[in-house]
Amino acid sequence: MTAEANATVFIVDDDQAMRTSLQWLIESTGMSVKTYDSADAFLADYYPGRAGCLLLDVRMPGMSGLELQAYLAREGFRIPVILITGHGDVAMAVRAMKAGAMDFIEKPFHDEDLLRSLRNALDHDQKTRANRLARADIARRLAELTPREHEVMAMVTDGKSNKEIAAALGVSAKTVEAHRARVMEKMRAESLADLVRMALIAAPEALG
Repeated sequence: MTAEANATVFIVDDDQAMRTSLQWLIESTGMSVKTYDSADAFLADYYPGRAGCLLLDVRMPGMSGLELQAYLAREGFRIPVILITGHGDVAMAVRAMKAGAMDFIEKPFHDEDLLRSLRNALDHDQKTRANRLARADIARRLAELTPREHEVMAMVTDGKSNKEIAAALGVSAKTVEAHRARVMEKMRAESLADLVRMALIAAPEALG
């Protein structure tokens, strides 16, 4: 299944002709599209967590595209943003990218450049969502560990041997082995490599 299959490209542009043209172009590739004539109209309809990306004109009456991007970032909305910009807005678009926008498309643009940027944004959104789900699942498993099992997991995934862990904790190697087995079971890890992968995906503080 492609990243576009269950995602939506949200277009925010006050120019009706541009909205219609963009919608036709994007829908012709099979992507789902929703259009809005203002930032306020978008915010009234959008809810956090929807899969997709935001195609945003820089200059609009009322809340500008840059102001909308800043608002979304402030509120913690993680939707990827692509800016449509005129020649005079390139410096602003570059600043917006430094503030988290994924790309800017300068008018007049080639259709393929726009579509490529959209596909990259939707792919990024899909991967980011998958990573958040994986982290949440691992966090649930970590919550099942005892404080001692957390200590053992941290040292195991840091490459320490059972003997080194036993010395550090002041317990026998056999006790460490038992803790390690319970960690593997609770984390549902099939191998040490699997456990290390989980530790890398989990937030750093989760193993503290």
